[in-house]
Amino acid sequence: MLDRIVLASANPGKLRELAELLAPLQVQVLAQSDLAISSVEETAASFVENALLKARHASLHSGLPALADDSGIVVDALQGAPGLYSARYAGPAADDAANNSKLIAELQAHAPPWVARYHACIVLLRHPQDPCPLIAEADWEGQIQATPAGTGGFGYDPHFYIPSLGKTAAQLGAELKNSLSHRALALRALLQRWPTS
Repeated sequence: MLDRIVLASANPGKLRELAELLAPLQVQVLAQSDLAISSVEETAASFVENALLKARHASLHSGLPALADDSGIVVDALQGAPGLYSARYAGPAADDAANNSKLIAELQAHAPPWVARYHACIVLLRHPQDPCPLIAEADWEGQIQATPAGTGGFGYDPHFYIPSLGKTAAQLGAELKNSLSHRALALRALLQRWPTS
């Protein structure tokens, strides 16, 4: 049974969200930054491969099982962009505001509705050389709206509109978001296969 894991992320929003989602497992969750483990460069060509890179790096340097996610927003009108580059869409040092500004600027050449989805891939490695990682993926469907709304969440949440709710992801409370989000859906799928011994 896993009693301690390292989260392979330096993103405070992701860390907070994943820790909340993992709370029912009563597993001690350590951030890689708490263990002085640096982030690994994300050089792969898919969400799955990037998540595996991050999990292997964190597990290798911590000696613990590692949970990693790679996620991003995929916009149909932009042929899947920002995709893998969601966190650095406006450049390597870009913040959420810069990334959102670039996204909205790029979409001006296309007619709305701007169909989009958040995609998440979550990987659990029991040890660095685990040949059978647990992998789960999920999507959260929505649209991009030009005007931001809401103060919650992070990343593209103020522009990610969920038509069925009439709200953006940034307007949802943490509990509701954690029941609907791409990351929550992927983690729920992963937890169905969570090691019990």
